[in-house]
This record gives sequence, structure tokens and C-alpha cells, in this order.
Amino acid sequence: MIQTLPSVIQEETILTVDSGRDPADPFRYGWRYVHHSRPDGSEEIEQVPLTLDDVLHPEEGDFIVQNDQHVRFCNYLYDTLRGRLAHDPTAVVLYDVRVAWDVPGVRPHGPDLAVMFGVRERKDWGTFDVAVEGVRPALIIEVTSPHTRHLDLYQKVEEYDQAGVPLFIIVDTYTRDGQIAPRMWGYHRTDKGYYMPMVPNERGWLWMAPVGLWIGWNAHQIECYDEAGHPIMDYVHLDAARTIAETRAMWAEEQARAEAQARADAEVQARIEAQARADAEARASMAEARLRELEAEVTLPARIRLRHG
Repeated sequence: MIQTLPSVIQEETILTVDSGRDPADPFRYGWRYVHHSRPDGSEEIEQVPLTLDDVLHPEEGDFIVQNDQHVRFCNYLYDTLRGRLAHDPTAVVLYDVRVAWDVPGVRPHGPDLAVMFGVRERKDWGTFDVAVEGVRPALIIEVTSPHTRHLDLYQKVEEYDQAGVPLFIIVDTYTRDGQIAPRMWGYHRTDKGYYMPMVPNERGWLWMAPVGLWIGWNAHQIECYDEAGHPIMDYVHLDAARTIAETRAMWAEEQARAEAQARADAEVQARIEAQARADAEARASMAEARLRELEAEVTLPARIRLRHG
């Protein structure tokens, strides 16, 4: 059981439903390669266009077309979640990996991001089978794409609820009349065993309890925040910040060296000036002593004459 979607979502879902393949672009959703054996024993490989149902329930090896924004958002979330959970050896973050459920009637999905805890052994999964692994996703995040948006907003909400996913976050961008409206939807399972929409905080963020992070929008960019509300930067911003920090450190080091050299030069100059003063004082002292000697030489004969006069 799921609480009815907000009316705005129902309206937009109707507006964005895609009936199927576009004859002018049959590979708009993606494709898969199907192997056929010929009568002579040779093999033929056919490139088969994907349908919306294939996008919702993919097979291993399917190539699903995504736009640049979708890839950027997913890469950021994947790196952020992995970094957040790096301390837990049983935590696994999967990006675009097929998940097979242990619930009758619920077919496998290919969530953009899925977080599992308590995984016994890491593998190179093509399909994560929850029955085999003994754990199921604690968190799933989907990033909408224009032509398949309604799958995330409606079908996947229903099916992830049936599959028993505790927390489902939808990173949504909707375009109407040329304007992009970034939105965030979240569903959590209640104690009664069904999904309820999450209530964002005053900033419009949603709390992802399993990973201890907030998720929200910063203008038209998705962003995660720690418990204190500090943003977690992506690699591009981290690299730029590192470059700026290194440049500042180099400048500070150069400035420190210049100041140290200036101090050293000043000390040398002070020593030279002190030596010059000492030399001048010594010369003055010697000159004064010599003057006294000359005065003594001049006055002595006069004294002698006076005494014998």
C-alpha cells in the first residue's frame, strides 16, 4: 500500500508517459545484443532496441542511454556514498547494477544507486541477488531522465515498496515551458509496512538515515550534506579546492622565503653597519689617542723650558 502520489506528480506523469519505441529513433532507450545460431553453426549478433519495460526490468549487458546530467548526478552520489561508508567493510554501493528480488511477482530492476549493509563477500556483481546474498538494499536512489521519468515516479515506487526497500529517494528534474524545476521525492516504509512520502526539512532536504546524510538541491545541482549541514563537494570541486589550497601554500611558502631572505639581508646589513660603526669608533679612538700624544709632545718642551728657565 502506498499513499496516493501528489496531484502534481499524477498530472506530470500523464504528460510524460511514452507509449513505446519511436520509429524514427528505435534505440532512444538503448539496446541489447542478442545472439542467434545459424543453421550452418555460425553465430549472428543482433542489436535489439530496448523498450520501456526493458528499462524498468533490464537484463545484464543492456545499454541504457542516459544524458550528461544523469551521469554527473549519479557519479557524484556514487562517490559520496562510497566515501561516507568507506569505514564499513560490509557496506556496498552499487551503481547501475541489476538487483534481483526474493519477492514473488517482483521482477529485477536496475536502480541507479543501491546501498546494502551486511554483505558477507564483495563480488563483481552483474546482478545482485538478494536471496543469494542474504541482504537487500537499505537505500535506493533513482535519478530521473526525461523519457523514462514516469517509471521512477510511479512504477518503481510501487515495485520497490513491494520489494521491501526501506528508503527510496527520487532525484527529479522536470522541464515545462523551457524551465527546469529540480525536485526531490522520498518514500520510507512505516511500521505498518507500507510507503509514506517523506517530509523535507526547512531547506527542502531529505534525510537518508542509513548513510547519515542529507540530500537536496543547490540551485540546479544535486548535493549531499553531513549531519551538521556542511556540503560534500564532488571531485571537480575538491580538485579545484586542492589546486587553490596548493597555490596558496606555494605563495605563502614563497612569501615566507622572501621574508626570511629579507630578514637575513637585514641582519647582514645590520652587521655590516655595526662593524662600520665599530671601525669608525676605533679609528676615532685611535685618532683621539694620537692627538693626545701630539699634544703631549708639543707641551712637554714648553714645560721643560719653564722649569729650567
